[in-house]
Amino acid sequence: MTLAYAPDDTAFHRLDPRTKLCFQVCFAAAAYAYTTPRGLAVLTLLGGGSLWLAGGGLRDLWSYRAAFPVLAVAPVVAGVTIGSPWVRPERAADTALASYRVLLILVVAAGYVRSTPVRESRAAVQRAVPGRLGQFLGAGVALVFRFLPLLRRDLMAAREAVRARVGAERAVTDRMRIVATAGIGRAFGRADRLGTALTARCFAWNPTLPRLAFGRIDGPVLAASAVLLAATIWRVV
Repeated sequence: MTLAYAPDDTAFHRLDPRTKLCFQVCFAAAAYAYTTPRGLAVLTLLGGGSLWLAGGGLRDLWSYRAAFPVLAVAPVVAGVTIGSPWVRPERAADTALASYRVLLILVVAAGYVRSTPVRESRAAVQRAVPGRLGQFLGAGVALVFRFLPLLRRDLMAAREAVRARVGAERAVTDRMRIVATAGIGRAFGRADRLGTALTARCFAWNPTLPRLAFGRIDGPVLAASAVLLAATIWRVV
């Protein structure tokens, strides 16, 4: 399952994309400031609530499954030492909290991606960052959101092709080389076609973007973002 925008009429779908970006930034800042179990428990409610309000669930996190092994192994690596005492539980616990913090940030990001069209994300970036830099970042965000799912699909297709040709009997390094080579080749091919398509369509740095407007529903989320930011500043200072 690939995480992508899903048309719906949930509360998060009706939010202005700038509100959702502000909430993400403030949530991430609070997650790095409050690393205690109690603080992360509160952030769990906020993060899970944001994904639920976007109409998502645990199934949406499956797109991040490549990060799960790293997050799970990190506490073990941090806790094990070479020599006495061999295991340091306090290091493992700190790293486990850090891994969980990253997971919470991914949860909020999943809610944003699921509830925000690519064009609205581009519009939010270009309105937040003025000038040519904002236009460049906005175009980059739009292309990344559209390009990454295609690259992932190409890699999955290459892996399935290797399996269909009894690739499981090959060494792991050979399978990795074949899939990586096929993925890179398709990525360059898509990049060439993308450049041709942009030229053919007279790509504009400043196209007509969707109108953005704050509504009443943005108020509570902006207030929650302000509370998170204030709590983060109070914690750091």
